[in-house]
Amino acid sequence: MPGLTKILIANRGEIACRIQRTAQALGYRTVAVFSEADADALHVQMTDEAVNIGPAPVQQSYLNIGAIIDAARRTGADAIHPGYGFLSENAGFARACRDAGLTFIGPSPEAIELMGSKRLSKIAMLEAGVPCIKGYQGAEQDDATLSREAGRIGYPLMIKASAGGGGRGMRLVHDASDLLEQIRTARSEALNGFGSDELILEQALIEPRHVEVQLFGDQHGNLIYLGERDCSVQRRHQKVIEEAPCPIMTPALRQAMGEAALKAGRAVQYVGAGTVEFLLDSRGQFYFLEMNTRLQVEHPVTELITGLDLVAWQLSIAQGQPLPLCQEQVQLQGHAMEVRLYAEDPAQGFLPQTGRVVAWEPALQDGVRIDHGLFEGQVISPFYDPMLGKLIAYGATREEARRKLLRAVQDSVLLGVQGNQRLLAGLLQHPQFASGDFSTGFIGQHFADHASLHPQPPSAHHLAIAAALFYHAAAQAHPAPLGGWRNNASVPLHYRIGPEDQDWPVSLQAIPGEPLRIQVAEYSFDLKILHCDGRWATLDIEGIRQRHAYRLEAGRLWLFTRPGSLHFVDRTQAQVSGQASVSTGTLKAPMDGAIVDVLVNEGSPVTKGQLLVVLEAMKMEHPLKSGIDGVLKRLQVKVGDQVKNRQILLEVE
Repeated sequence: MPGLTKILIANRGEIACRIQRTAQALGYRTVAVFSEADADALHVQMTDEAVNIGPAPVQQSYLNIGAIIDAARRTGADAIHPGYGFLSENAGFARACRDAGLTFIGPSPEAIELMGSKRLSKIAMLEAGVPCIKGYQGAEQDDATLSREAGRIGYPLMIKASAGGGGRGMRLVHDASDLLEQIRTARSEALNGFGSDELILEQALIEPRHVEVQLFGDQHGNLIYLGERDCSVQRRHQKVIEEAPCPIMTPALRQAMGEAALKAGRAVQYVGAGTVEFLLDSRGQFYFLEMNTRLQVEHPVTELITGLDLVAWQLSIAQGQPLPLCQEQVQLQGHAMEVRLYAEDPAQGFLPQTGRVVAWEPALQDGVRIDHGLFEGQVISPFYDPMLGKLIAYGATREEARRKLLRAVQDSVLLGVQGNQRLLAGLLQHPQFASGDFSTGFIGQHFADHASLHPQPPSAHHLAIAAALFYHAAAQAHPAPLGGWRNNASVPLHYRIGPEDQDWPVSLQAIPGEPLRIQVAEYSFDLKILHCDGRWATLDIEGIRQRHAYRLEAGRLWLFTRPGSLHFVDRTQAQVSGQASVSTGTLKAPMDGAIVDVLVNEGSPVTKGQLLVVLEAMKMEHPLKSGIDGVLKRLQVKVGDQVKNRQILLEVE
């Protein structure tokens, strides 16, 4: 079989960058595809050739099979790597590649199709002898059949969309009285999200662990597993922390789960990289959950404990080469742990964030790997998933890996766009997580009221730093020797500083040759600026030296603290106005996005809490409600409008 020469990566962001690095290191030419929103993206900058495949919406670009196949034809690519997400588990796309004479770097369309249906895959797994949870996976989908089967299974039970993933179309039911309502909701979500309202029912395991096994198969019938990953720390069925190996794994359990995964793979003659996911209960019993027929987001932790490059394996297997190892040669050493960095604000209900990346300095160190697609000045758009990248750490022990990862999370500088670093650091520091004793219920049990889930006003300490940096910038704006000089230096300067719609009074006294004397409420600080270059500031605060990343532009300051970032505005010269009330009649967009529904008209009465507008951003719908009772005075948007963060949508009087 002739070797591949040029590989088109049908994806974007960090996974497109990650695949390119391996492909280019192995001597392959690469082709990137991009939407109009991604014209300047890092994966486009890294590649040998790039093709614009359409407008920003995914249906017109990254899900446009015809445009991607045409891009491969025009550039002479002979293979397509789908990455994960988008078209990676689309059997129609795999067939289209095959029909176009292109090598699809993944399993057969038949394997993708079978494993893409939770209903059909579970039937196949039962026939193959893979342990499965008690449930119903029949073709009859009427309410009466589902109700009867639910009674046979018993409660609590899970309703799952057969074609689903990511928690959509999934409902936990504790009582028969709620069943039909939850079935209707699950059907609607499944149909809207995946184009199929087919459901399965399963007995609910309460607080299991989520453990998955990495499979690899070649075209010669060889199939092996590369250990397991624990992905139990989840929020709404979305993985947050992944690690390898599983903290409670034993050799006997690993072998049993590995052999069950091999049965699953052999049932579909699996070729390439795949993952068989299991639920593991407190008794050590495990049950098939699903099979992902692609590379996983969390594949780096397996790479670190095996010393293997899984993308390199994918490329080799796609060209007909045999697996480079047999099962007995697979060695697992040390421990690896990964977290997902998202552009979202946990303190605002995990609201996705958009905007310009003002600063990005990943905290690379020995044993730390950071996969990302970010660069300073990049605009995070509302069109795609909010995941920015992954921070991964390796250590000889689990504790060493956890400690290194915590430091990397705390030290990676992200400014301009709010990230989830405070939450990630809190999870990694939690004693229950550190002990390895946790389940899929960990976040719900221990983080329902964590500080990272609530807005945190800036501390007096951070306000003092902000005032000092604003003062320093103003002083540097004037040439020496007059920089910072005033004829009334003994009189304090008075600042009003704060984030967006709020500010605090801060006084600063600057006497030549002495530390800045800063007063915030009842707190006083002696602060010296030892070094300040526009990116990093070294400060002496009350005799303790600190180093902070920052950016200052036109009266706006982005300050990185450990962990996370703060955004300050200097309103000292702004006209004083009354603070906005808690309940306001002005409805603003919480982020960039598209208006997908408007439920009111000008002149109509509205009540507090009434749904007015639905905004779609980053693959999620966000209902926007009225803050007061009143009458809709002005409506400034319609369905289909693209809006900017904080743009006024309507006003209620």
